[in-house]
Amino acid sequence: MTTSIKRLPGWAKVVSAFVLVLVVLFAGLRLALLPGLRDVFGTETHDRSGPALLKSIQDISRYDAASGNFQVVVDLEKDAKYLPDALRGTRTLYVGAGTVDAYVDLGTLGEKDVTVNGDRTSATLRLPHAALGKPALDPDHSYAVSKQRGLLDRIGDIFSDNPNDERAVQKLAAKHIGDAAKDSRLTSRAEANTTGMLEGLLRSLGFTDVTVTYGA
Repeated sequence: MTTSIKRLPGWAKVVSAFVLVLVVLFAGLRLALLPGLRDVFGTETHDRSGPALLKSIQDISRYDAASGNFQVVVDLEKDAKYLPDALRGTRTLYVGAGTVDAYVDLGTLGEKDVTVNGDRTSATLRLPHAALGKPALDPDHSYAVSKQRGLLDRIGDIFSDNPNDERAVQKLAAKHIGDAAKDSRLTSRAEANTTGMLEGLLRSLGFTDVTVTYGA
């Protein structure tokens, strides 16, 4: 006597897999809400990183004369065509804090850019205009306020090597901070500080008349 085993149709397999994923998500949520089980199944952190290797050394000839602290709130939303946001889509509200340095490159100075009179009491220096460095985000003061993800995105995070990737909002925050630095008076402040530094230095060397100009 033989018994025939009916195979599940394709749609039934998809539904079964979907239900299984929901069960796993629900079980993980229940585990996080139970206070006693969190300690039992807690994780430990072990730093097994190798030693840092020196790759290269670069000589710096610029004078960092000013630094600006900026903060921006990034609201980044990504939608999928023909699908509702509850099913597919992400929206991240991110607070980005960072700094931008303004500097004067002294390494480009040549003999024609420095003029000294015969008795070494007067000096004229022609410097390039101050420039802005790259924005640097502060990880200790940058954070995601809220994250909204559709159901398909949440399921995809389970099988992703890097779930909830924040690189997109971090890049956007750095861009906005860089744009804000361009609209600020940071470079003007850097040139004023550089002038004060050079005047103090040359006067301590005996110069009584110091002129500092900026140009191309």
